[in-house]
Order: sequence, then C-alpha cells, then structure tokens
Amino acid sequence: MELTGRQIRQLRSLANRLEATVGIGKAGITDAVVHQMDNALEAHELVKCSVQGSAGMDAREAAIALSRPTHSAVVQVIGHRFVLYRETHRDDVEKIQLVK
Repeated sequence: MELTGRQIRQLRSLANRLEATVGIGKAGITDAVVHQMDNALEAHELVKCSVQGSAGMDAREAAIALSRPTHSAVVQVIGHRFVLYRETHRDDVEKIQLVK
C-alpha cells in the first residue's frame, strides 16, 4: 500500500490522539502479535503500537516487520512507538476518508 505525502500527514494528525493499543514485548513479533495487530487494523484502520526496550529491535524494524504480514502501511515512527494504517473491509466501522 502506497500513501501520498498528504495522506501520511492526515493520518499522522489523526494518530496524534491515539493511545498505543498493541505492545511488542521481549518475545518480539510473534504470531499472536500479528493476529492482534490484524484484528486492531480491521476494527480501527489506524493503530499505534509500542515497542518495549527488551524486544531486541527498534521501532522502525518492528514497524516494517509487522507491516508485511498485516499488509499495512507504516505511517509514522517516533521513539519507541509507531503507527500502521490499513483500510478495513468491515461495513460496521467508520472508515477514514483519505485525501486525494
């Protein structure tokens, strides 16, 4: 998924108010973490994640490693947190209207 600069800025502003809902601990990126992120993306489209210091990887590495199996786009990486975006397929979720 490729996002334009305007879309990334829009998503970054929306992600500013979010709390981290998915955490990566010392076990790293496991199947459970991928499943949790996949469910969170399907329910919310925009998800903030935090990486603990004991995870053995930095936030950028974790964001890239987690975006591949979830087919999502990395929106932002700051410190030990990152934000992923993927459009949902559910009809009962209010979808983010991206700018063109």
